[in-house]
Amino acid sequence: MTNRQETGQGSAQKRKRPKICFAASSGGHLEELLMLRPLMERYDSFIVTEKTAYTVHVEGIRCHYLLQVNRLEKTCVPRLFANTVHSFAICLAEQPDVIVCTGVLATIPLCLLCKLFGKTLIYIESFAKVKTPTLTGKLLYRFADRFYIQWPKLQESYPKAVYRGSVY
Repeated sequence: MTNRQETGQGSAQKRKRPKICFAASSGGHLEELLMLRPLMERYDSFIVTEKTAYTVHVEGIRCHYLLQVNRLEKTCVPRLFANTVHSFAICLAEQPDVIVCTGVLATIPLCLLCKLFGKTLIYIESFAKVKTPTLTGKLLYRFADRFYIQWPKLQESYPKAVYRGSVY
């Protein structure tokens, strides 16, 4: 028996459960992300989504909110800047180990900041995109540690992506 086994240190030192940030814009992207609820319940998890007219409440899971961003509106850049500042605060407060994201624009600063802090980024390309990639997917593909597609046709656009079917 080793010294470590005799003192019980090996069994007493449990691995820390990873903290996972689940991030998505509102609407269908969030609905897709919520299909991963069983995964959320297995880990110390929280959700980051856009603040809209309706409040997202997921029983037992903390939620943080970013500003809604539309790339076609004049407020796009100021809102992205505000989301960057808010995402930085979320990263500091929550200190996630992993971020799982289904997009879109409002979540990009959060994803990039987490990568900057050395966290694992997992991106799931939208179920709605059967043949062509999203702009967010094209941007985050190069940063993602794991990139999932939900349609085999997208393998042409994302050769290193993983196809395992859809989240639905």
